[in-house]
Amino acid sequence: MAHRRRGMRGFTLIELMVVVAIVAILAAVALPSYSEYIRRGARAEARSGLQQAAQWMERAATAKGTYPLAADFPANLTRVPSGRYLIGLVSTDGASFTLTATRQGAQAGDKCGNYTLTHTGARGLTNNTETVQNCWNR
Repeated sequence: MAHRRRGMRGFTLIELMVVVAIVAILAAVALPSYSEYIRRGARAEARSGLQQAAQWMERAATAKGTYPLAADFPANLTRVPSGRYLIGLVSTDGASFTLTATRQGAQAGDKCGNYTLTHTGARGLTNNTETVQNCWNR
């Protein structure tokens, strides 16, 4: 019987529980960092989408003489690839515009809030807990 015991191999319950605890601790540390990394990437997409929309507005104004109204804003510029922001346009008089990237879905609780960009290039945030400088420059 002693010979038989030496041949059995495996993990004890204690060893298995130690491994599970280590994996749980690593996951608890890694998941918030990963989530913030994803949010930061979506923020970059929002800023890029606003810049693209502003460039389109400037090109259209150069061709037409005034900024297009919201009804003329192309649908392909209203969403960023991740779908975490929607881009909207406010342009009522053709002399100015404000673009806003509004958080959606998993991005809804993001600290940077909604991004804004005006015809003068003024960058702003709404519904935010972070500074404009920190959010627009990262």
